[in-house]
Amino acid sequence: MQTAVLRRLPATPGITDPITAKEFDAPSLPPAPPGNTKHALSPAVSGAPFAIGFESGDPVSVNGRPITPAALLAELNERGGRHGVGRLDLVENRYIGMKSRGVYETPGGTILLAAHRGIESITLDRAAAHLKDELMPRYAELIYNGFWFSPERDMLQALIDRSQALVSGEVTLRLYKGNASVISRASPSSLYSADLVTFEEGRVAYDHHDAEGFIRLNGLRLRNWAARNGRHRASGKPD
Repeated sequence: MQTAVLRRLPATPGITDPITAKEFDAPSLPPAPPGNTKHALSPAVSGAPFAIGFESGDPVSVNGRPITPAALLAELNERGGRHGVGRLDLVENRYIGMKSRGVYETPGGTILLAAHRGIESITLDRAAAHLKDELMPRYAELIYNGFWFSPERDMLQALIDRSQALVSGEVTLRLYKGNASVISRASPSSLYSADLVTFEEGRVAYDHHDAEGFIRLNGLRLRNWAARNGRHRASGKPD
């Protein structure tokens, strides 16, 4: 029965809306944009897309044109500003203990964050990406509180710089009504492999039957926990 179910899995990549059960085909490769006609619940997006190039985590070009950091930020501010990107209204926790409201405009920074996340999504290992995400709030806090020249910031910087060694490539974005959306990503150092994510048989992908043993081992502690709770409930004890 399990084998029959596995063989019936669709070979074509798709996207499914879990509420309405609407599904449509989507390109399996990150460099390929899905296209506006594929989205059933949102209108077509206007505005020409543009690309940001990265080398070792640093943004270095727009649409293939080399650009300095200051000029890049100025251009992204102008592009994003036309679409209302990067408007922030937040309550901050100041270092001395008070709360203060801040209203900011940061279109360039918002676009860069989306683009950088896009290129990291195909070049960073999963555990490395998760570790970096855990450390970034601490890194940001140090800078916000004026500790740029602290030894702890230097230590974190070394780790972050190491993580960015192969974060190179190009990300294409589209701006629309306050949003900066990544629509494609490409990198010579990409970890994405179509062979590993395919549902088709006879490819290099892992054998789906391998998941059965993994699930049994992964759920061992949960079965043990549930069995213990069942015994306690039977005796009237709390879980």
